[in-house]
Amino acid sequence: MKVTQHLWFEKDMEAAVRFYTSLIPGSAVEWTMTLPADTPSGPEGSVRIASFTLGDQRYMAIEAGPLDPFNHSFSIMVECETQAEIDRLWDALREGGAIEQCGWLKDRWGLSWQIVPKRLDELIRDPDRVKAKRVTEAMLGMVKLDIAALEAAAGTG
Repeated sequence: MKVTQHLWFEKDMEAAVRFYTSLIPGSAVEWTMTLPADTPSGPEGSVRIASFTLGDQRYMAIEAGPLDPFNHSFSIMVECETQAEIDRLWDALREGGAIEQCGWLKDRWGLSWQIVPKRLDELIRDPDRVKAKRVTEAMLGMVKLDIAALEAAAGTG
């Protein structure tokens, strides 16, 4: 079995897909196409689809006009090794979008992202629950996540 996430864009699907794949190493647009006129999906040229990967995850995308806007019930989480990676992705994705708490943001197409340090998972699962609580409280007070501040909250930085 293969599992593929599917994203519905009102417009600009191809621009979004190319933007996303330019940001995440190991990503690629596999193909894009316009559905022919003889499909029941809409007027000729009005429906476009694409297949792409972000890192090791498979995605399909469709551009077929308004349906349901993106919301927080689906997001893409990217775990980063370094603060430089977090900063690069955060800055690129927030342009034209909206920043939120706890490492979340919405890009210019309205898709929600979580840009998190890989180290966060280790810190909040620490067997020392007092340390994990300090890290969690620090994270909850952040907008863009800061590895050094998380380490300091843990008492390891």
